[in-house]
Amino acid sequence: MSVPDYSTQQGGRPDLKNMEIMLNHSELFRAESRRLILEADKACRRMQNDDSKRFGQRARDIQFLKKELELKLEEVILETDALTALQSRGLKALEGIKEPLRVTVLCLEERMKRAPSERVEDDVERELLKEREVLEGVASLLERIVEQMTEQIRLNRSAKYHLEHDLKEKSEAQWIDNSCAIMTTHSITNLQLSTNKNSSLPSLAVTPKQWENIADINIAKAEQQKTNSQSMRALVESVLEQTAADMQKQLDATTKAFQMHIQEIKSAKSQMEDKLPKVGQEILSEITSQERLREDLQVAITENEHFLDLAKTRLALRLQRPGKEQCHDLVQAQLLADIQHLSAHINKLREEAAQSQDEQRALVYCQLKLQEDIDMKTSSLYIDEVICSQHREPIMIHMF
Repeated sequence: MSVPDYSTQQGGRPDLKNMEIMLNHSELFRAESRRLILEADKACRRMQNDDSKRFGQRARDIQFLKKELELKLEEVILETDALTALQSRGLKALEGIKEPLRVTVLCLEERMKRAPSERVEDDVERELLKEREVLEGVASLLERIVEQMTEQIRLNRSAKYHLEHDLKEKSEAQWIDNSCAIMTTHSITNLQLSTNKNSSLPSLAVTPKQWENIADINIAKAEQQKTNSQSMRALVESVLEQTAADMQKQLDATTKAFQMHIQEIKSAKSQMEDKLPKVGQEILSEITSQERLREDLQVAITENEHFLDLAKTRLALRLQRPGKEQCHDLVQAQLLADIQHLSAHINKLREEAAQSQDEQRALVYCQLKLQEDIDMKTSSLYIDEVICSQHREPIMIHMF
């Protein structure tokens, strides 16, 4: 409302009519100002109420997302703890393979110390080699699984970090909005200092939809990692159970092969030991017979040599006959034939004597070989039944 320009009457005296107009105008001005004051007060209170409602709605929206984030964060933490515990079990299982594998290799090395004739690829050897292959395969598989769990734990912790970071920011935003909701004209001065510090920072323009999407993305990523982690735990549980069963099955197969082989060695050794006295007696009797035979052969050789000397002497004596008496008669021919036959007989008898000596050596060798076989069986039995069994006895396959 404009104020009119009033002039005074001549002589400087006020105009009564104008004075009345001025008074009326002033009264109207005051009334209008009062009305403006009331309207401004109502508008301020209305705006403050509307802002409080909006702050309250905003706080509820933040609180809702915080609950969603906190719920997902708790799930991720529990899943990460479960996977970490399972990783510890995997490491223990991997560590638990070392001793059985060492014993398997040690048994293979011990069995290489058997006599050459005993170093055959028997069932025990095949089962030990298979056992080593199974243990090495399980160790390699567990190493890969532990590495995969380590990577999944890292991904879980990354999702946990983003959830915690989002929660922290939303908590700060909720605190700020709650502070704004309870702020009054009297508390502005106390907060100006803290707000002025951040007044120079650039404001990030994020739409409400983008703001919701940020939390949704973090929740979705955390849910995906939780699902991956759960799938991995199910797989690892299955692998730990199956590998333990496979190792126990192979361990039992190798133990059974050892037991059967030990029984076979004991049976063979027992048969040899039972046979050794009888064979030894028979061999001793046969050696005595061979010695008698050689004595008889030597007597025969001596007698034939005497007859040969006689024939040779007669032949030499007949060579002293006078020249015209040197007749190649039947006597001469018979003497020559006798010498030839006797020489052949003597050679044959000497061959028989030599053969008898060889037969005696063979009999002695057979007896020694039988004793050597018993000793080798004893050594093999000691390696399998004592050394290898003692090494393998403490082995246990645990369900880690």
